[in-house]
Amino acid sequence: MSTDPLLQPFQLKHLTLKNRIMITSHEPAYPEDGMPKERYLNYHLERARAGVALTMTAGSASVARDSPPVFNNILAWKDEVVGHMKKLSDACHDEGCAVMIQLTHLGRRTRWDKADWLPVVSPSHEREAAHRSFPKKLEDWDIARIIGDYADAAERMQAAGLDGIEIQAYGHLMDQFWSPLTNDLDGPYGGSLENRLRFTFEVLAEIRRRCGEAFLVGVRYTGDELLKGGFDAKDGFEASRLFKDSGLVDFLNVVRGHIDTDAGLTDVIPIQGMKSAPHLDFAGEIRKATNFPTFHAAKIQDVATARHAIAAGKVDMIGMTRAHMTDPHIVRKIREKREDDIRPCVGANYCLDRIYQGGLAFCIHNAATGREETMPQTIPVAEVKKRITIVGAGPAGLEAARVAAERGHAVTVFEAAAKPGGQIRLTSLQERRREMISIIDWRMMQCAKHDVTFHFNTFANEDDILATRPDEVIIATGGLPHTEVLEAGNEHVVSAWDILAGDVKPGTNVLVYDDAGDNAGIQAADLISATGAKVEIMTPDRSFAPEVMAMNLVPYMRSLQGRETTFTVTWRLKSVAVSGNQLEATVGSDYGDAVRVRLVDQVVVNHGTRPLDDLYFALKPQSLNLGEVDYQALIAGHAQTVATNPDGAFRLFRIGDAVASRNTHAAIYDALRLVKDL
Repeated sequence: MSTDPLLQPFQLKHLTLKNRIMITSHEPAYPEDGMPKERYLNYHLERARAGVALTMTAGSASVARDSPPVFNNILAWKDEVVGHMKKLSDACHDEGCAVMIQLTHLGRRTRWDKADWLPVVSPSHEREAAHRSFPKKLEDWDIARIIGDYADAAERMQAAGLDGIEIQAYGHLMDQFWSPLTNDLDGPYGGSLENRLRFTFEVLAEIRRRCGEAFLVGVRYTGDELLKGGFDAKDGFEASRLFKDSGLVDFLNVVRGHIDTDAGLTDVIPIQGMKSAPHLDFAGEIRKATNFPTFHAAKIQDVATARHAIAAGKVDMIGMTRAHMTDPHIVRKIREKREDDIRPCVGANYCLDRIYQGGLAFCIHNAATGREETMPQTIPVAEVKKRITIVGAGPAGLEAARVAAERGHAVTVFEAAAKPGGQIRLTSLQERRREMISIIDWRMMQCAKHDVTFHFNTFANEDDILATRPDEVIIATGGLPHTEVLEAGNEHVVSAWDILAGDVKPGTNVLVYDDAGDNAGIQAADLISATGAKVEIMTPDRSFAPEVMAMNLVPYMRSLQGRETTFTVTWRLKSVAVSGNQLEATVGSDYGDAVRVRLVDQVVVNHGTRPLDDLYFALKPQSLNLGEVDYQALIAGHAQTVATNPDGAFRLFRIGDAVASRNTHAAIYDALRLVKDL
């Protein structure tokens, strides 16, 4: 019997949870037509098989038609959801994993122009900044209807065989009632804390009446909005006590903060560069005050923090949700004493930022997550062992090396630099993104365990490659920054990479022209402004840094807005010329003939990369496939069999930015889906 605190069982009423690790409710936006089908099932089942005790499906499954999701959530108001959820719960139960679901009415946290175009509702007319809808103030018949909607949805989940449900109450309709900032109703649902909680307790009472005592019911709620005049910690402790004393609730799942703005959301769900486990102590205080089953999750990205949370009695169950997106096998690796093999969550938040822009949640450095139907989380061993030569030790090259080595191949990697990492090593030089280097460090450790041969400080040529007698050659040389984007004066600009690498000293009055919108541009601006320089960030787009996305933008804005920084959109840099000891930057617009001039002492351009592909084209005539990729086979997950050159000695591929300027996830996905079948 293990003495590890994380591996101890926990008794939640009649349900025995086999360990203390859970996946908290979250919506990866995998449903199809609002239903959790095969992609959704396989995502949860992978983690259930690896030993997680409880998987909480569906962040914010909608209970009503006038709560239309703003991204792809489960529609719990549809009867057809029962069959899909039953299939998922049965599969996870077969692996000894409990299954629950989070139910919600979004209230004002949605838009009126979604789905059925019904009015958004809330206990006041106050608009939520994030979704910009002006809500209808709830009437009595709305309240009665929505109470029924919650209970109907709970009954559907009980019919599907789930162990229980969780009511969402941070930023949604439930706690819009709680906060004086969003509730200006008269009694009995407004005014005193007791009145503001009345709707919640009426919902809970109706669910309990319909579903009985054997169906577990919890609340995931904010114990403190951290907003002046809002629902504060005093209210949160009193509400927690009332939940316990009501007999209607079986567990508390505590968060802290508000999510009505990008900045607020990022504080509730911290990203890289922010403090780990910032709300754990607060959750522990509520558990101590109530002596009631308490769950928590918020940037618990490593096993040591999770173990402390349980060992110190802070909480009863600890959520490692984004960590399980990065590595679904955390519990198995803990049991097998292989914690050093756990793929680390780097807090890049690619997963959440994607869903808030309408995409599926994918992990920045585990391309199999969300693709469990076609991509392996555990790499299968190849029947035929080969010699595979890889050029480049950035994220694409290292993922190719890791996967090839785990397949049992003999792998050789050439890298021109003294250290691995490519663009990730560059971006991780800044403190706020230092966690990114774990993407490289983990892969290097896995390669070392499988005896991959590395040649650093080696600018490989054709002879170097041919000397390895390869069966397969993979070019992962990445790209170089492209700055020749002006009508005149390209020789007077420097790249964002030059600034990040420290190869060029920042100026004192700097124009950062960002026409790529990724981290490099705004990261360079952040670094320059930190020196005290005056910085203007300019883009021809309607918004700046769109590839950085909402939550990742927050820490940058907090730094930049405290300095002498301006943001200029819809202007395009046309030319740069020397003017005395300054530079004259001429800017125009895609919208008309307007022209402006800036006098600065430095112009920094961020316009992505161009492939470093000379070696690829030199090797192409000697390859069996002439560099061709069978896209149909690649997408279907089948091996590459193209053989158009009978005189070729090896097959040749290129991946990542050696193909085109994209991002880290694309580079890693390129490598995984190609090499898993080599």
